[in-house]
Amino acid sequence: MAETASRAAFRELLDTLAEIDTRYLSPEWGVSDARDDADGHRLLMHLVESAVVMQFELDPDRPTWRRIVTPTRKALGDNPDAIYFEAAVNPKREYHVTGNLAGAVYTSFTVEAGATEGRYSTRTAGVLNDTQIDVAPDGSYEIFLGGPPRDRNWLALPDDAAAVITRHYFEEPEPVAADPNKVVPLTISTVEPVGPPAPWDDDSIAAGIKRVTTYLRGRTVEQPPRGTVALPSWVGTVPNVFPKPERPGDMAFSAFDAAYSVAPYALGPDEALVITGRWPACVFANVSIWNRFLQTYDYVNRRVSLNRSNTVLEPDGSWRMVLAHHDPGVPNWIDTEGRPSGQVYWRYFLPEGDVPTPEATVVRFADLTA
Repeated sequence: MAETASRAAFRELLDTLAEIDTRYLSPEWGVSDARDDADGHRLLMHLVESAVVMQFELDPDRPTWRRIVTPTRKALGDNPDAIYFEAAVNPKREYHVTGNLAGAVYTSFTVEAGATEGRYSTRTAGVLNDTQIDVAPDGSYEIFLGGPPRDRNWLALPDDAAAVITRHYFEEPEPVAADPNKVVPLTISTVEPVGPPAPWDDDSIAAGIKRVTTYLRGRTVEQPPRGTVALPSWVGTVPNVFPKPERPGDMAFSAFDAAYSVAPYALGPDEALVITGRWPACVFANVSIWNRFLQTYDYVNRRVSLNRSNTVLEPDGSWRMVLAHHDPGVPNWIDTEGRPSGQVYWRYFLPEGDVPTPEATVVRFADLTA
């Protein structure tokens, strides 16, 4: 058996998977019951697929847009109403990007810094949204990444830039992320042509496997265990109580243009959560529910999120949503899949003024259906 660099890298990957299983999916990271253990291993399978798709054949000199999350590959807080892409970039190069809004109410490009060779991003280093882009009547546009500064349609690439993430948000009655026929046209190429890459060999294959390993570690055992770091003010820890929505600043994988609010829910088998509030003035707003590993519930087969196009309003313009284990027969039901606990996440893009904080009350399920 040949002792190659790729074989050594593959063994390191196997050791990392074993470490994630015994450490990250254990009481050390707060995983102590059967449901969390099962959810954690589903997350691990999704991360393995994501790592291979996003990292193994990474080439910032010849980048391609790759879809970050899908209905069967969820991580880092996916969204039923959004489609995301990522491309690796080299800050020393200039890129030409073409695309089309394709009906999205919000489109943006953000730069992730420090995320080289599979590493977890250290910060979001810049944003360009569709209000800063010249868009043709048919929705098409072109922008440039890096290179000489331009007055419009340009996003700088700082020295530590490693990737660019796109966000395409839709407010439609059904989750756009679940639509297999939804196409968001997008291309990327270097302005200065580059030749073909060197053929794959033992060293380049080993480097690809190492990126996969680094990616997996950065999203699991290299993340701080629960309760060991201070949380942002917009992340609540008290069940069924939402903090004031706020912008996240330059937090990695966040959007400068959004205000967020998240809190856990906790419900007994005979309880429901009634949430009241108003949608603010903004270009996009929705709510969705996640498990503890920031994975959305099943939005292909269940209603686990709401946006402004599918929320039934009260006569005064407010809304009343019901988080429940079973259909209560009232508008705006969000299906918990029978899970007694999870996370409720609110997003508001380009909000104007203060965003109202949703209010929640735990009630008996029987009182809703009476």
